[in-house]
Amino acid sequence: MQVVHSARAVVPRDRLLRLPDVEAATGCKKSTIYKLMKEGGFPRCVYVTNRMVAWPESAVLSWVQARIEGAQA
Repeated sequence: MQVVHSARAVVPRDRLLRLPDVEAATGCKKSTIYKLMKEGGFPRCVYVTNRMVAWPESAVLSWVQARIEGAQA
């Protein structure tokens, strides 16, 4: 008996971080995060609803990693 698997594309998993988690991951406070976003130096937030925003975890972690690599250069 042959087992056939479907050829669905694998969607990378990501999760949305709310502000307290972003602050914890970056060490930055709300005002700094929003200032950096306005200047184009931090990932943009995603509107989950018209009153709730979050940030893709992968974008936040990439930003943190870039800061670490920049400090080591």
